[in-house]
Amino acid sequence: MAESKPVRTPLSELGEFGLIRRLTEGIELKQPTSLKGVGDDCAVLRPPSGQEVLVTTDLLLEGIHFDLSYVPLRHLGYKAVAVNVSDIYAMNGTPAQVTVSIGVSQRFSVEDLEELYYGIRAACQFYDVDLVGGDTSASLTGLSISVTAIGYAPKDAICYRSGAQVNDLVCVTGNYGAAFMGLQVLEREKKVLKDHPEATLDLKQYTYVLQRHLQPQARRDAVEMLREAGLKPNAMMDVSDGLSSEILHICHASGVGARIYPERIPIDQQTLSVCEEMGMDPLTAALNGGEDYELLFTVPLAAQKKVDDMGINTIGYIAKPEAGVVAVTSDGSEVPIRAQGWNAFGGKDAK
Repeated sequence: MAESKPVRTPLSELGEFGLIRRLTEGIELKQPTSLKGVGDDCAVLRPPSGQEVLVTTDLLLEGIHFDLSYVPLRHLGYKAVAVNVSDIYAMNGTPAQVTVSIGVSQRFSVEDLEELYYGIRAACQFYDVDLVGGDTSASLTGLSISVTAIGYAPKDAICYRSGAQVNDLVCVTGNYGAAFMGLQVLEREKKVLKDHPEATLDLKQYTYVLQRHLQPQARRDAVEMLREAGLKPNAMMDVSDGLSSEILHICHASGVGARIYPERIPIDQQTLSVCEEMGMDPLTAALNGGEDYELLFTVPLAAQKKVDDMGINTIGYIAKPEAGVVAVTSDGSEVPIRAQGWNAFGGKDAK
């Protein structure tokens, strides 16, 4: 007996308002700062007394930021929220609300968007944020997603990129290059299936790098560890465009230099294995790959034991501006660090 095809309800069958009701049905507000969410012209929020409001927006475009030939819609929905709350955590804040706007073409069905919103809701639940609004629109160019995240932090707790001090330790959470190598695996297998449609793929040995690319996690846990340790970074940001680019961002904003020791940059074993398989340099992937969504921050030298006890890696230190921003190789040579991570208007930035 032939398998029945999955139901695909045209978007036109529900219309814009019917679609919004379908996608947002049952949403409950849990944050005390959320007074009114979906259903009115605006969300109504009440910032906590004595705290500042943090706002960040990210735009994801089909064909630029994601490829639906290998990215499941529910993973995309989750990622769209996670990468925004990551920015709030990178400011040492606590995310509380998100709005989600989508542009969608007629090739998508109602069921497709329900998959997308399944991931959005899952991320909202995991990060304890309320979905309080957004918009939907027809699109002629596939799928676009814009997420705005709103968070809060006491004024004195906010971490900017501009606070790094000479002799600060340069610290990183997690490991690097895995998300980039996951993308390389997916792109390779896409080509294999295009050339050999009958091929059967077994991706079990790539589970970690694929997960890092498809479903990154914002480092709420690391921010909470820092708070519990009574440690406020002097400067901090998340690593979305590549570790080399972000190091330069902090140094530029703070008016300082840095000495980075590449052998100290943490790289997962599976990342190393995939790099070897593909003939790629693991350090290049770690420095320039991007989409790790780990935290890069600086703390005073006196905090060395605290960061060590938390399992956080120190990869260098902040230097005077005239020293430049350099990688110090194992033989003592100094190589200027260049911004070769993601550039929205030119792919890999070759500056």
